[in-house]
Amino acid sequence: MTHHLPAGKAPGGPYTVDVTPETAGWGYSSLRVLRLPPGGSHSFDTGDSEWIVVPLSGGCTVAAADDFGHETFELHGRPDVFSGVSDFAYLPRDARTTVTSAAGGRFALTGARCERRLPARYGPASEVPVELRGTGTCSRQVNNFGAAGVFECDKLIAVEVITPGGNWSSFPPHKHDEHRPGEESVLEEIYYFEFAAHDGVPGLGYQRVSPSGPGRDTDVLAEVRDGDVVLIPDGWHGPSMATPGHHMYYLNVMAGPEAERAWLIRDHPDHAWIRATWPGQPVDPRLPLYTAPETSR
Repeated sequence: MTHHLPAGKAPGGPYTVDVTPETAGWGYSSLRVLRLPPGGSHSFDTGDSEWIVVPLSGGCTVAAADDFGHETFELHGRPDVFSGVSDFAYLPRDARTTVTSAAGGRFALTGARCERRLPARYGPASEVPVELRGTGTCSRQVNNFGAAGVFECDKLIAVEVITPGGNWSSFPPHKHDEHRPGEESVLEEIYYFEFAAHDGVPGLGYQRVSPSGPGRDTDVLAEVRDGDVVLIPDGWHGPSMATPGHHMYYLNVMAGPEAERAWLIRDHPDHAWIRATWPGQPVDPRLPLYTAPETSR
């Protein structure tokens, strides 16, 4: 399996990124990135998966229809991922969906194979918890729009992470590839990256994944840029490193076979001690880059 997919290496039909369980070689997690021109529209069937549509840039209308009815959601979106929290739409399995954008934009479709059919719903930006995680050079911002315990899904977990330039996130390295009740859950994970440019110069970062044991031999050290994807079926993942001067964004999509939808992780034993240093340091003063709006638009 190729675990690092540079921008342009994982397209499919209308999608600039199209990662499915089949192309990834696993069982659950999916990610599509849809680019629409002004007035553009795209329809698809959700099939055996639930999906969350979250704007990366621009706004859109999301319509979903199935045997239970029809729902339409107006997503206000945002100029880009470094400008603000976005609203989003949840789509159930076995539905016909159309995404339309009057002004055009880019839209992430985060998906997971599932069994239960939950109702289509709108997620307002005002209800997205914005978390500051870590301190010092490990400071990062997490937009928990589709986190377990925040928004109900059957299998899907999806969050956004913003790491200020020069900082490390996904640190200490951690994993979720073994079933340990109450301690660790089995989750396939997708990282999708974007970077803030500086004076017109594109940003970049680095992503590390290392083997976590026999049969879990994913090994990645990749330079990542706008639109790159890293697939993590197993292994210790982290750090995700943002080069100085360029904020790094990544969208995490996770799903797996566990009966309980939970993000349970185990820190790498060589680096777990770093968490104990965080209370003695301030959070990076550049964070938060933004907070959720107080009310929905």
